[in-house]
Amino acid sequence: MIVKRKSIEQALARALASGGDFAEIFLECRRISSIGLEAGRIEKVHSGLDQGAGIRLLAGDSSIYVYTNDISPSGLLKAATDANMALKQKLTDVRLPALTEEGPAQKQPHNNVIEIDQVVELLTKADAEARSVGDEIKQVLVRYRSSDQRVQIANSLGKMVTDSRSRTTLIIHIVAAKGDIVQTGYESLGSCNDNAIFTEDKVLELAVSSAQRASMLLSAKPAPTGRMPVVLAGEAGGTMIHEACGHGLEADIVGKDMSVYAGKSGQRVASELITVIDDPTLPGKYGTYSYDDEGTPAQETVLIDNGILKTYMYDLKWARRQGVESTGNGRRQSFQFSPIPRMSNTYLAPGETAPEEIVASTKRGLLVKRMGGGQVNPTTGDFVFEVAEGYVIENGRPTYPVRGATLTGNGPKVLLAVDMVGTDLGFAIGTCGKDGQGVPVSDAQPTIRIPELVVGGVL
Repeated sequence: MIVKRKSIEQALARALASGGDFAEIFLECRRISSIGLEAGRIEKVHSGLDQGAGIRLLAGDSSIYVYTNDISPSGLLKAATDANMALKQKLTDVRLPALTEEGPAQKQPHNNVIEIDQVVELLTKADAEARSVGDEIKQVLVRYRSSDQRVQIANSLGKMVTDSRSRTTLIIHIVAAKGDIVQTGYESLGSCNDNAIFTEDKVLELAVSSAQRASMLLSAKPAPTGRMPVVLAGEAGGTMIHEACGHGLEADIVGKDMSVYAGKSGQRVASELITVIDDPTLPGKYGTYSYDDEGTPAQETVLIDNGILKTYMYDLKWARRQGVESTGNGRRQSFQFSPIPRMSNTYLAPGETAPEEIVASTKRGLLVKRMGGGQVNPTTGDFVFEVAEGYVIENGRPTYPVRGATLTGNGPKVLLAVDMVGTDLGFAIGTCGKDGQGVPVSDAQPTIRIPELVVGGVL
């Protein structure tokens, strides 16, 4: 999908014909394929193609957005006309700078295509490998999805860029049962422009890992309750950082005074051991891109540096309002959505302490190896998270596994309290939801220790 420069320039001029400060066109063509295995059989095979354009017009603090599936010259002009008519002002002739196309912001690795028959074979082997763990494995669900997205972005400042993003995910969900007890195990793998990680050995390893976790939890003891030290292992991924910290650093939430971090730029908001970074340039990660969905080049953004809040994550709209530059975090689910500030690959930087030393120095507490779902209030920073895999620490050693654990606390207070940060770094992937749209992200953290959190459990 490449739309001619002249058509784009005409649509941009038409969008601004009734006034406005800025116009932008986001063109997208996306091919999606997905294959699902359940009950030992391939149950769902889906493929599709979706393309269209979104036209955004900014006028002062107002934002107008129109989208269409018709990317012909006449279709773009009609959508642009619909946008400018919303201003209800007299039409005028507009002359804009000629579009200048930028080259790729970063070199993309070659992405090997995985054929459908290869995927089917891989899913079938994963199912067999998971079931080989034991008779308690009752259900295996394996989902594979690939999305090849081509975007073309242009704006009234004379800028035009193109970007290609090929994202692939594999999800394995296991259900184990013994008597009246039912437990689950979950693993996922995802990348952008890098299918090399989808090896048979890796997929089978994840199948066994998720099945063993579900099986192990059948005999796990109820989680202890009360206030205690909590060690979050690096392999748990960065869910805590993403949810309890990251969303509160997105500029729209800050600008609407809905973030606990509003007005705290330059202030200490975390322990001096804490450095939080958002970086969409990391090769192969699920939240990686060369340009954001407004055409701003991807860049590393240090949000918190040794405990000091340095900046927020900005898109063009909120950067204009605050008189700063965009950090390249304007993202959207598709052409049907207006861009908003979003995370990409967000992580807490590694420290200088060996993970084993962190556990060994904790006399009694909870070791969390996998995080589950949860809820966070970005205005206050209060959170509740489920623990998917946890172990009681006794005398500096992880002992028996527990089930049903929850973590309750406050994000900013947790960041201030962290007293040990490991040298490791473990990534997890996900689709981050906000304002009714989801985008692919990854998050990560090293092993960290929180001296005190409220741990809840089940009887």
